[in-house]
Amino acid sequence: MQQAGNNSSRLASLDLLRLVAALGVVAFHYLFRGPITGDVDVGYAAAAPFAIYGYLGVSVFFLISGFVITWSAEGRTWQEFAVARFVRLYPGFLVCMTVTFVVLSIADDPRFPTNVSTYAANLTMFARAFHRPSMDGVYWSIMLEIVFYSWIALLMLAGAFQRWKLAIVAIWLAVSAGNELFLGSMAIRVLFITDYAPFFAFGILTQQIVAKGRSPAALILLAVAFLVSCQTIRFDHGWMLEHHGVAISYPALFAAKTVVFGIFVGAILIRSMVTPSKTVLMLGGLTYPLYLLHQYIGYISLNALTPLVGKNVAFFLVVATALLASFVIWRFIESPIRKPLIRALLSGMDRISPIGSASARTNSRVAPT
Repeated sequence: MQQAGNNSSRLASLDLLRLVAALGVVAFHYLFRGPITGDVDVGYAAAAPFAIYGYLGVSVFFLISGFVITWSAEGRTWQEFAVARFVRLYPGFLVCMTVTFVVLSIADDPRFPTNVSTYAANLTMFARAFHRPSMDGVYWSIMLEIVFYSWIALLMLAGAFQRWKLAIVAIWLAVSAGNELFLGSMAIRVLFITDYAPFFAFGILTQQIVAKGRSPAALILLAVAFLVSCQTIRFDHGWMLEHHGVAISYPALFAAKTVVFGIFVGAILIRSMVTPSKTVLMLGGLTYPLYLLHQYIGYISLNALTPLVGKNVAFFLVVATALLASFVIWRFIESPIRKPLIRALLSGMDRISPIGSASARTNSRVAPT
């Protein structure tokens, strides 16, 4: 792998995988979850048995996040890392959340209620901490990502992340297995993301192997992360039965989880074969706004369009519109402001407490997310 500080080292294969994962989540919501919960007025019986697997796209996001965030942390101070994460998440979130608020307010569908106080709470990205609902149902995974980023930043501040990475991962996996199998503490689950820790950990370990080479400890922990992730199968199964009345069988779910890990590893193995072109960069850039925008706005749009053009045409129109809106946000809002905003925030932090050398600040990169 090229030096992480070089933007040309961006992993285009992960950009494409991220988009595939996002489209899987879109399919899950539009073709399976929306109809079965009554949020979408029509069903897609032929597609639903396949679309149900789309929720595993979130697991793919966490695998990619573990890899990319570990890569992003190399050669950075904790302040640079924190600023890059904030700039990567918040501007796009603010725009998409505001668009969702406006659409929900205009639609005034009782299935998707909102108000100004809910909007204000969502400005923090942690609306549930204020006992308010998230503006869109997908925000739960963004909150988990922020918790993960926060732990990485704290470990970087302590000078521990790069120095004791494998030991930290081992402890995290032990805590995850102990809590999910025996303790069942919600506080521990929220604080240490124990239900999804194996996916983040697998990504971290994969990056370690790519950057530093294979070692017995890293390979053993990689296997442990996969095995610990298998424990989540019964929770996924139970959650689906409780909320949807139907669930993927245990053998099929285990096979699907194995495929998810295999696809992720495959994307890493072919990284040198996929050129980080402008097109691939754009496709990867669509993912975040697409994920944030698609669910509730998509449900409302499907319900409005289906009586006019039929459910199948409505589905493709809504997906195409979501992709177009995502492109507009990425191209004209997220991309133009990212580097200037990073520089401005780092400059402001540097006035308060020097971050590092001038060259380090000048070369501060936008992480390959």
